[in-house]
Amino acid sequence: MLHADYAILGAGALGSVLGAHLARAGHTVVLLARGARAEQVEREGITLRGLSEFTLAVRVLREPSALGKARVLIVATKTPGTAQALAALRHAAIDTALSIQNGPGKNDLLAQAFGRECVLGALADTSAELLAGGDVLFTRNVNISIGELPAGSSERVERIAREIDVAGVRCAASAQVLSLEWSKFCAWTGLMAVSVTTRLPTWKFLVDPDSALVIVRLVRETVQLAQALGIAVSDESVLPIASIAGESEQSAVDRVGAIGERYRSSAPDHRMSSLQDLERGRPLEVHETLGYAVGKAAEFGLELPRLGAFYHLVAALDPAREVRRA
Repeated sequence: MLHADYAILGAGALGSVLGAHLARAGHTVVLLARGARAEQVEREGITLRGLSEFTLAVRVLREPSALGKARVLIVATKTPGTAQALAALRHAAIDTALSIQNGPGKNDLLAQAFGRECVLGALADTSAELLAGGDVLFTRNVNISIGELPAGSSERVERIAREIDVAGVRCAASAQVLSLEWSKFCAWTGLMAVSVTTRLPTWKFLVDPDSALVIVRLVRETVQLAQALGIAVSDESVLPIASIAGESEQSAVDRVGAIGERYRSSAPDHRMSSLQDLERGRPLEVHETLGYAVGKAAEFGLELPRLGAFYHLVAALDPAREVRRA
């Protein structure tokens, strides 16, 4: 049975970025992957371009049953199919597990698989794109935040954050990680919905006053849900969520537009991962993100009409919808 310092579930863009950097830093790393991507990494290693430029061989594990122990499990797959993937790892001795996936349901899935005491909160304000040829374009290296749930830090949090940061992917411990996760989720609902319906690069839909207004209204509805759950939001996110929720609508639109101008100058080619998935015919994370919000709102009797409308619209665009109908 294989033992590793870091087991990374998923060899897509962010999984590859983390795996390659941690392996280069001297940690024992295994990528849990399958299909053509697993074969490609086995044959060619991982090639990073953009903010990092190197190629490195990283061990790939196709059969989850072969993993015996991991000090840290990082879930870096898309959200569809996560429960099944984690079920195949329940036999392994996992000291600490964290997920950088989108959507608030990820921590509950980890807790069901490995026990709540093993789970850390985490979120990534980091971007990369798996290119058609297999190289990974590393485009944004802002921060990965990790912390104890629902709040607080610890020695294990500090150690993991330090190891990832020293390896070259910016990472920091946070004592308010649940608040940060929900602040990111509030931003994600608006950005994801508008990215796949406009199919524009990120800066273009942020600077447009009409699409920026849609984002602001979607964000504000998601903040209502966070408040119903007793979770405070902050400005420490890709969008300043607390400010957007508390100021006038026009001020919020102007704030979103200003962020778009920064993207225009610093990352003009940036596209949301959801748009990348749509263009490549991959399943969208619509049910685990927008659908999660709509379902939770129903539990609390909240009326979130814009989120509900965009949930159904994006679900209609989901490439996986055609698969289910076939």
